[in-house]
Amino acid sequence: MEQTVAAVATAPGEGGIGIVRISGPEALEILKKVFAYKSGKKAERFEERRMIYGNITDESGEVIDEAMVVYMKAPRTYTGEDVAEIQCHGSIVSLRKILSLVLSCGAGLAGRGEFTKRAFLNGKIDLAQAEAVNDVIRAVSDAGSRSAVSQLGGSLSSVIGSIRTQMADLLSDIIAHIEYPEEDLEELTYAEILERLGETEKRIRKLADSADTGRIVRDGLKLCIAGRPNVGKSSLMNALLKTDRAIVTDIPGTTRDTIEEFASVAGIPVRLTDTAGIRETEDTIEKIGIQRSRDSIRSADIVIFVADGSDTISAEDEAIISQLASKSVIFVFNKSDLGIRIGHREIEKIMEKKGIQANCTFLEISALTGEGVEKIAEEIRNIVFRGGAAAENELMITNARHADLIDRSLHLLSDAETMLKNGEALDFAETDIRSAWNLLGEIIGETVNQDILTEVFSRFCLGK
Repeated sequence: MEQTVAAVATAPGEGGIGIVRISGPEALEILKKVFAYKSGKKAERFEERRMIYGNITDESGEVIDEAMVVYMKAPRTYTGEDVAEIQCHGSIVSLRKILSLVLSCGAGLAGRGEFTKRAFLNGKIDLAQAEAVNDVIRAVSDAGSRSAVSQLGGSLSSVIGSIRTQMADLLSDIIAHIEYPEEDLEELTYAEILERLGETEKRIRKLADSADTGRIVRDGLKLCIAGRPNVGKSSLMNALLKTDRAIVTDIPGTTRDTIEEFASVAGIPVRLTDTAGIRETEDTIEKIGIQRSRDSIRSADIVIFVADGSDTISAEDEAIISQLASKSVIFVFNKSDLGIRIGHREIEKIMEKKGIQANCTFLEISALTGEGVEKIAEEIRNIVFRGGAAAENELMITNARHADLIDRSLHLLSDAETMLKNGEALDFAETDIRSAWNLLGEIIGETVNQDILTEVFSRFCLGK
């Protein structure tokens, strides 16, 4: 029999309401031991799914806190087991005392993700949905929340299940021709296998291609503002944040270190870094800041290169442009209120001369007046969602574990295709196709071992 477990299910700290959740076969009996009506009489009968008002009392009858309690009978519960919840005041002291009392009555302390793990083991949700629970809790943006809720509803599970069914049908036909070559079976040619395999691979690759966008939606975008001193980088950061976060002066070198802030830009979680102006200097402290600026450029998903649009392109600008190879870059010509003297042709000539390939867009703005700043947010959205190719409501792979399994399955299918094209025995291709099928099964938990489950649920918070 599974042990009954309990934990505080609400976040630590003060709050209007705190919840202690109990799950397992002894949930009702434990609730009866700790709950009493306001009159002091112990409750003998609990109507399922009906909230009851009273007190939580210890063995001596001392009241720990007022509470609303509810009992839910298996299997129509989150975990698939009997569940009881105690909703008391959100005091750390009350919650700690009530949890301690529940544990003294026979419950064990739930581990990280224990309730969701039980929901998975009891068939209430699959593993992809279980991981989506954690993503919903940890979502830091609207886009991330929408994606997590979609996967919690089974969107990813449905697609993976459909692909695995397609692969299982192909495997069945291949195995039949391997094991029963003399039977009167419909001919299965290598060309047909390759065609069916190609259709499957196309569906899996579509998921793989969404992983970069999914990672950003879930974990956030690394956005770096770079440029030489005094071009308006800090003013732009303040404009994007809509607050005076960075110090702005007309003295070159004012920003001597990187400044980081987290924000939501165009509904996307962003770690925004304002860098020290990159230039030649003998100042030891400024040199350290400039090196950090270069490191920020290297690690950024998108670089906003700010140039003084009212000036000419300088050698310092060219030196920074040299560091932008293979990056997604938004070239911003700032100070449009003073008149723009340079444009994208000058930048493109420099990049061509230096042999630099980058994904570039060009905007004219005034960080001082705010003119054009909103276009930067639109361009960030376009880059993240690939100009609409990856719609916000489209299924995205947001989980690194899923992305790895999908990539590995694609490699296996590619190997199988190579063997088939080379005319090798079907047995070899069948082995790789089956391995890919098993890897996809790990996403939804159909072919998963205990070590993987331990790793997945260790990432959860206590109480969920």
